[in-house]
Amino acid sequence: MSKAYVCGTFDTKGPELGFLASCLQQAGVAVCTVDLSTRPHGRTVDVPAAEVAAHHPQGAGAVLGLDDRGAAIAAMVDAFECFILTRDDVAGIIGAGGTGGTALVAPGMRALPIGVPKLLVSTVASGNVAAYVGASDITMMPSITDVQGLNRISRRILANAAHALAGMIRFAVPEATASRPALGLTMFGVTTTCVQRVAAQMEATHDCLVFHAVGTGGRAMEKLIASGLMQGAIDATTTELCDMFMGGIFPADETRFDSVIATRIPYVVSLGALDMVNFGAMDTVPERYRGRVLYPHNPQVTLMRTTAEECRRMAEFMAAKLNRMDGPVRLLIPEGGVSAIDLPGKPFHDPAADAALFETLLAQVIPTATRRIIRLPFDINAPEFADALVAAFREIA
Repeated sequence: MSKAYVCGTFDTKGPELGFLASCLQQAGVAVCTVDLSTRPHGRTVDVPAAEVAAHHPQGAGAVLGLDDRGAAIAAMVDAFECFILTRDDVAGIIGAGGTGGTALVAPGMRALPIGVPKLLVSTVASGNVAAYVGASDITMMPSITDVQGLNRISRRILANAAHALAGMIRFAVPEATASRPALGLTMFGVTTTCVQRVAAQMEATHDCLVFHAVGTGGRAMEKLIASGLMQGAIDATTTELCDMFMGGIFPADETRFDSVIATRIPYVVSLGALDMVNFGAMDTVPERYRGRVLYPHNPQVTLMRTTAEECRRMAEFMAAKLNRMDGPVRLLIPEGGVSAIDLPGKPFHDPAADAALFETLLAQVIPTATRRIIRLPFDINAPEFADALVAAFREIA
């Protein structure tokens, strides 16, 4: 029978984790308690720490009995991730803790497939949780008080968390029979017109999954591709490279495009929004960039135009990745502009920067029987460009 896994350090958070377990059981959900402690204690759990530690690649001795508590916790993180992937009865997973407990449980949660309910009650949930959530679907709930003792506040918060997980488990949406293959699409506000037209044309034959290109969006798409859950992609908006190279707030990482290299899925890619780096409000733009072309997208987001040299660097990175793709690939170049504000009379119109981007790709991407470059005289949001993306994908899919 599938169960809710209650995971954490029972040596320091035993009463709180036990309370979560009891709330779940009272809600009619079967429970499995998993101890991630690195020090001995007398509390009873379903899966003791030694059993989890035994899943470490170097065995339990690499986790338990170490003098260095930091090293022991780091090893338990690895052991727990290996352990949770061996379980075939995980209906959902929940944990509670401070910074240490959050960092201990989150990697194991991230390792589980998207769609498995994951809820983490944490003292850091109201801050920047990108390092904990990553490209997964972990739900973070602020603990308000520290996860230390049961009181009038912590009981309410923990009960809410347990009942939320119980609801996710008991009212799970049945998996639909996949009648259409899944297609990944990447979109940003300045490429919305393009991607909406592509999705409208593809939805009759494909289940279109649109990812917001804000760093986590690209990583989520890559994770699904790597998991075999995506049968193709029209990656029109590769703007996350800008933030990776120039230090913006929505960066990709060095693994961008690697899932396509590994899986060889049909892949159409373009250069959407490679004209912009994202920062927060205007006063958050780094001092070294204050003299650049800046555009307030909204009060919370300021855009910076990429230069010709920056475009060359991104194109070199992209070309190296494309040259490693052995599957069917089409690179479409929108010579009329890469975003809604990269047009004549618009704030980011910069033909020299665009030319550096296009010419570097044309010079460095190696065409093959399966890898082609298609140059088009349209901007990325022109109907003709969206139609060309669709035609290119249908040709190779």
